[in-house]
Parts: sequence; structure tokens; C-alpha cells
Amino acid sequence: MPPSDGWYLLGPFIAVSLVGFLGAIFWRMGLQWHEETREDPLRDLYDGLAIFNDHGDDFGLLCPAAATDDPDLADEIKGVLATAGIRSTSAVRPDGRVLVLVFPEEVEEARRLVL
Repeated sequence: MPPSDGWYLLGPFIAVSLVGFLGAIFWRMGLQWHEETREDPLRDLYDGLAIFNDHGDDFGLLCPAAATDDPDLADEIKGVLATAGIRSTSAVRPDGRVLVLVFPEEVEEARRLVL
């Protein structure tokens, strides 16, 4: 049976006290959770960056090689590119157009094949 002199409570008491102390410091510094009710003052600085862009035209590493309104035509273009050994995929833009996407190093060759 362990002795009941209370020393076993010292470690958890120190840990809880330290967490409470750090929480009070962070609260005093203004690092509390709150609802954002005002406009972000830095919005103008990052408005044109792609990661904050809401236009949906960011395709990562891929570049558009062709654009069409007909999904069947996009599939035919992808077939032509596949026979040439160029990997491709398609994406639908918010306006309904279908883009055929390829890797950047194959864009010029893909565009020559599509024309």
C-alpha cells in the first residue's frame, strides 16, 4: 500500500497549474478563439494569389492544352493525345467548358496535335 502523504499529487498539480498559467498568458495576449466579424485588413495583399483564388482555374501541375464545349470532343482529343503517348485528363470549368489538361512539358506538342 503506498503511503498517503500526498506527494503523488504534486506532479499532476504542477502540470495543471502550468497549463492554466500558459492559458492565462495567451488569453491576455489576445490569442483567444472568437468569431471573425470584421474585414481582414490583409485581404488586398493576398487577393491575387492562386491559393486564395475562388475562380477555380488552378489545376495544380497541369496546363490546359485544349478547350471545348462538347465533352465528347474532349474525349476524342484525349484519345488522340493518348495515341501520341501524352497523358491527359479533363476538367470542367465553372462556365461549362471542358478543358483537356496535360503536363507542362507536353503542352506544346499536345497543342500541335490538337490543331
